[in-house]
Amino acid sequence: QVQLVESGGGSVQPGGSLRLSCGASGFNFEYYAMSWYRQYPGQERELIATVSATWHTEYADSVKGRFTISRDNDKNAAFLQMDNLKSEDTAVYFCKAGGSGVNYWGQGTQVIVSS
Repeated sequence: QVQLVESGGGSVQPGGSLRLSCGASGFNFEYYAMSWYRQYPGQERELIATVSATWHTEYADSVKGRFTISRDNDKNAAFLQMDNLKSEDTAVYFCKAGGSGVNYWGQGTQVIVSS
């Protein structure tokens, strides 16, 4: 059974940091690209970062220079280090595994950036 479980969300003040984790099971993790999306209320999910199976990374302009995506194939996990957080980063964050024509999604984790 495929599972993606996000953790690490919470509340933080502007300028603070959070590290999101995405634990994966039930598929060959190392062959899948891992991505992080976020979703604002009433809007579609927005792709913010991807790390490919070959470790190539890409970022949305809105998070470039502040967020870092990584993966650990030994632990079947992906991470999103979020630094210098801003109020506009407040959203629900989802991880996605993509490969072989399929996508798997986690359930999401809430991030709130507020003073």
